[in-house]
Amino acid sequence: MSGRVGVAALLWGLSILLSRVIGVVREAVIGRVLGGGAEADVYWTSFVLPDYLNYLLAGGALSVVFIPIFAGHVARGDEAEGWRVFSTIFNFVSVALIGVTVVLWMLTPALAPLVAPGFEPWQHELLVKLTRITLPAQIFHVLGGLLSAVLQARDKHALPAFANLGYSLSIVGFGLVLGPSLGAEGFAWGVLVGSILGPFGMPLYGCLRDGLGWRPLMRLGHPDFRRYVWLSFPIMLAFSIVVVDDWLLKRFGSLVGEGVVSRLQYAKTLMKVPWGIFGMAAGAAAFPTLARLVAEGKGGEAYETLIRACRVMLVLAFASQAAFTVAGEHLAAVIWGTTRFTAEELHQIGLLNAVFCGALGAWAAQSLISRGFYAQQNTWFPSLWGSAVVLLAWPIYGLLGERLGAVGLAIASSIAITVYTVVMSLRLRQTLAGPNAPTLVGFVLKMLLITALGILGGEALDQGVGLWIGPEGLGGPTARALLRGALGGGAAMILCLGLAWVFGVNEAVEVVRRVQDALARRLGGRLPFLRRKP
Repeated sequence: MSGRVGVAALLWGLSILLSRVIGVVREAVIGRVLGGGAEADVYWTSFVLPDYLNYLLAGGALSVVFIPIFAGHVARGDEAEGWRVFSTIFNFVSVALIGVTVVLWMLTPALAPLVAPGFEPWQHELLVKLTRITLPAQIFHVLGGLLSAVLQARDKHALPAFANLGYSLSIVGFGLVLGPSLGAEGFAWGVLVGSILGPFGMPLYGCLRDGLGWRPLMRLGHPDFRRYVWLSFPIMLAFSIVVVDDWLLKRFGSLVGEGVVSRLQYAKTLMKVPWGIFGMAAGAAAFPTLARLVAEGKGGEAYETLIRACRVMLVLAFASQAAFTVAGEHLAAVIWGTTRFTAEELHQIGLLNAVFCGALGAWAAQSLISRGFYAQQNTWFPSLWGSAVVLLAWPIYGLLGERLGAVGLAIASSIAITVYTVVMSLRLRQTLAGPNAPTLVGFVLKMLLITALGILGGEALDQGVGLWIGPEGLGGPTARALLRGALGGGAAMILCLGLAWVFGVNEAVEVVRRVQDALARRLGGRLPFLRRKP
């Protein structure tokens, strides 16, 4: 069991790392071709309705809902029945997807002004066009998710883990070839083709290779189908802040001014790099273990396992927060260049990224904490509480966006996800923890102080390097940004980890020890100065 979990964690960790790297390349190409103006705003907003379609049919929850159902039949030696259940769910979802896609496609002109009320008429026309191109992509994302769930239930993780790489590479390829002539439309066609080749095509190939047991049947009265609907229904019905945050940023960003949607998108993209690597990888890897422990009646052990994983992940998340807060503006200059973006725009992207990173720990933690609820087959509380946060936060987005512009929207986003995650963690402790269970409160407070010190130290070095090389030194703006980002951000991360190690944060000691061992293997010996004093 532990060996399979380790392999799965390695595959998912590697795939998410590569996805984030390719994702940054994708965003860089989009930014360098479209820039950060009105057309880029429309492109990013064109994903709102397709994302809503995916969310409406619980596309993101397919794995956590369907895998236990199919895996149960496989474990009982009744895989044929598992394929019959799969066929019923697959066929039902296919019909629902096509029907809802057609309805949304027809209603897109009426919905576009609601999605982005601040757009100009020509932007609404382009928004309708791009949305209609990308809407069908969700059919392949959702159905591909079901196929991936089948492979994961059979402990075949390679193709599901790397399917999104094909999606991102398609967007990059189409953008490079068609972007200069078609603009945002070229990227939109890459989205559609990429969804077919990657998230759908790769898992389909894996299922066909291993023997796809699909049948043309739809047994809606089957107990497993009813169970699937019951567990998915709250996710379909609710609108969690985890997803709706992006929609709110785009909606209210369109009211603030031209380029705001794009700058918010680019800033949050930077924050998503460490969030995806530490948060999503931890959640994907930990879920099977948590589900097994809960099923065995070991809820207290499951909670302790989750908290230990969460603390290690948060050490890395806080260290990354320090690094990205200091280096955000410089990273933006390296990734998106200085041709399509002014110095002021890059500065604002860096500032917005720093605000988003203020909640990086919350974004990462919720990815893992939510798995604690899903392991108990409780999808209702995360969905209902996430919806309540949306209702409470909606006026805050509007007020702060009106008063503080893009920065206000980033602040509202960080407040919303932090409140959501804190309440989720408290509720999970009530439902899963045993007596004398570990807590996160003291740990988080200590790491917040350490992170602040790391940011101050990294920022001081960054400013010093800036004065040393001057505004025109070191060959060009990209080279200057790369040097300052590497030195300032790297110093902030090292200082954060070092202070955590000095102050006895056990998880930081574990991280530093792993780094020490990795360096020692490369250097051929021990590094005694990194050893913690007994």
